[in-house]
Amino acid sequence: MTPILCQEMRRAEAWSDASDRVELSYDGRFLRRKVLTTAGGLAFLVDLAQTTSLDHGDAFVLADGRLVEVVAADEALLEVTGPDLPRIAWHIGNRHTPCQIDADRLVIQRDHVIAKMLGQIGATTREITGPFRPEGGAYGHGRTHGHDHGHVHHAVHDHDHPHDHAHG
Repeated sequence: MTPILCQEMRRAEAWSDASDRVELSYDGRFLRRKVLTTAGGLAFLVDLAQTTSLDHGDAFVLADGRLVEVVAADEALLEVTGPDLPRIAWHIGNRHTPCQIDADRLVIQRDHVIAKMLGQIGATTREITGPFRPEGGAYGHGRTHGHDHGHVHHAVHDHDHPHDHAHG
C-alpha cells in the first residue's frame, strides 16, 4: 500500500486538533523527504519543497487534510549545570552546539568531547534521557546550522572566532 502524501507542514501556533502524532529525534526533525509512521501505525510520505527544521508541536498536513503532530522523542542528552551558566552557555555556543536553555540548566546532545571541555571550565554534566528542544536560530524557527570545532572540516568557514587569530 502506498503511503499517504504530505507536502505541507504547520507551525505549532497555526493548528489545532491533530488526529495522530509522530515522535522524532532532534536530527529526525530536520527533513525534506522521508516515509514516517505515526503512533497509530499510519505510514505517510513527507515530500516538502525544501529541507525543513521542525519543532516539537508543529504538524504535518496530510493530503486528506488530517494533521499529524510532531513530538520531540526521548534521546540521549547531557544536563549541564554550574555556578556560572551564562559563561558555560557561551562556551557551548562557541562550539555551535545546539542547546536547550532552561532557567537552572542547559541541555545538549551527549558528546564526550564537549562534556570534557565543560568539566574543565567548572560545569557539572549528568547523562539524562528526554526530549531535546534546543533554541532555534536568531530568527525564530530553525537551526543554527552549527559545526563542531573538534573535527576536520571540509567546508569553508564564513565567519571568525576569537581563537582563530594569533595573539601577541
